[in-house]
Amino acid sequence: MSTTTPQRRDDPLRIGPITLNRRLIVGTGKYADYTQMQQALDASGAEVVTVAVRRERLVNERGESLLNFIDTRRYMILPNTAGCFSAEDAVRVARLGRDILEQLDNPGAAWVKLEVLGDRKTLLPDPVGTLEATRELVKEGFCVLAYASDDPITAQRIRDAGAACVMPAGSPIGSGQGVLNRNNIVLTLSLLKDKDPNYPVIVDAGVGAASDVAVAMELGADGVLLNTAIAHAQNPVLMAHAMKQACEAGRACYLAGRIPKRLYASASSPWEGTISYIPGE
Repeated sequence: MSTTTPQRRDDPLRIGPITLNRRLIVGTGKYADYTQMQQALDASGAEVVTVAVRRERLVNERGESLLNFIDTRRYMILPNTAGCFSAEDAVRVARLGRDILEQLDNPGAAWVKLEVLGDRKTLLPDPVGTLEATRELVKEGFCVLAYASDDPITAQRIRDAGAACVMPAGSPIGSGQGVLNRNNIVLTLSLLKDKDPNYPVIVDAGVGAASDVAVAMELGADGVLLNTAIAHAQNPVLMAHAMKQACEAGRACYLAGRIPKRLYASASSPWEGTISYIPGE
């Protein structure tokens, strides 16, 4: 019997009814202006961009609508419920997002990135509110991508509530700390994929540098969602390009299968058959 590990396949990413060929998802907030946002989105290579659909966030101080600066022929819009602190509020905002996307004839009209936050200081997810909102939105026919903490048990309960994708945080939103607890991400991946190896898990929040994206993908995450790390970089367009490359490199590393970690050294060249050189001979 062969003990060779089966080769990992790089199939397209499926989230509910949506199929994606790119695994980096980027946000649209916090940019200096919409022109800069457009350039960064282009450099990221993303297929999907998230939009906070609370009414006060769609129009800037100059009266410009964010949606007018996103080419819906090129990008799928993933509405999110950012800024919601209760299940009731999140469900209401999700319905608003669906209404907006139906008017735009966007392929993702029935999906939502669900965020139910616990407080304004930590912006950590409220596990109870997230579960309540997930159950209600699934009942209403939404494809729910649920933002969660990196707690594997909470993630499992959200999946069992019907979420099409769970999005564990690498670290707090906008903190730039990267993946703080790699073991929890690995445990989350293991638990969520126990019944279905293709169940999508996307690391969301806390990314600061391209290396953070690579780490998440090397651990086996199906994708990474980020915003602040690009929008607040000194050069957002260049950073977006770096994030794209990191996502691709991390995915390739995961598919290739890294060597196991060892306590001691392991020589690259074999000791046997080597020829010793003795000066003077």
